Amino acid sequence: MRNLFWLTDEQMARLRPFFPKSHGKPRVDDRRVLSGIIFINRNGLRWSDAPPEYGPPKTLYNRWKRWSDMGVFARMMEGLASEAADRKTVMIDATYLKAHRTASSLRFEKGGRGRLIGRTKGGMNTKLHAVTDANGRPIKLFMTAGQVSDYTGAAALLSSLPEAEWLLADRGYDADWYREALQDKGIKPCIPGRKSRGKPVKYDKRRYKRRNRIEIMFGKLKDWRRVATRYDRCPKVFLSAVALAATVIFWL
Repeated sequence: MRNLFWLTDEQMARLRPFFPKSHGKPRVDDRRVLSGIIFINRNGLRWSDAPPEYGPPKTLYNRWKRWSDMGVFARMMEGLASEAADRKTVMIDATYLKAHRTASSLRFEKGGRGRLIGRTKGGMNTKLHAVTDANGRPIKLFMTAGQVSDYTGAAALLSSLPEAEWLLADRGYDADWYREALQDKGIKPCIPGRKSRGKPVKYDKRRYKRRNRIEIMFGKLKDWRRVATRYDRCPKVFLSAVALAATVIFWL
């Protein structure tokens, strides 16, 4: 098959510090397996359709599921982001990701954890909340069901916001409690006021124009088919797919 993806030696060197230690029997070639996992996620293939150059599909799936449950792919993204992110200005926003019928069961798992899929006007969706640096590169990700308010994601990501001077967001994040929380952290909000406000809110319109970079980031993530359409029932595994895409696109 043509157009196969292969990680370079330099990329492997940057990722290797985040690999879990191998106990007992040595792991199968990391470069081959990870390249196959990336290929599957980027092209939205079934694991059984993996090209033979990447080895047995069962090996790819087992590594993907095991490392997703361990949070390895999320740590890759956050680790590389902490080394290179430009955090003088950060941005926050959310986007909908379509849930395929194979993932859209609303039954709860044992322990009371849901699938993080909800019904919206556009059907069954998951909502991805993201914080990015000044260049629109993701540094924090959070997932909720599709019908959940942006305020919920903003509150969940508030404690993990990096030290920054400015935060850019659209008017969906215009709330007095959020502005006050940002100011308590020493961050200046650049958020336009809702039209329902009686008194207009002043904000830096020139600075706000840079917010299009987070929209571009979401567009690039959705170029990966297993991100644009959610096939995984487990929310942790799906979040790993998003984190892996962000790692390859923005941080490698």
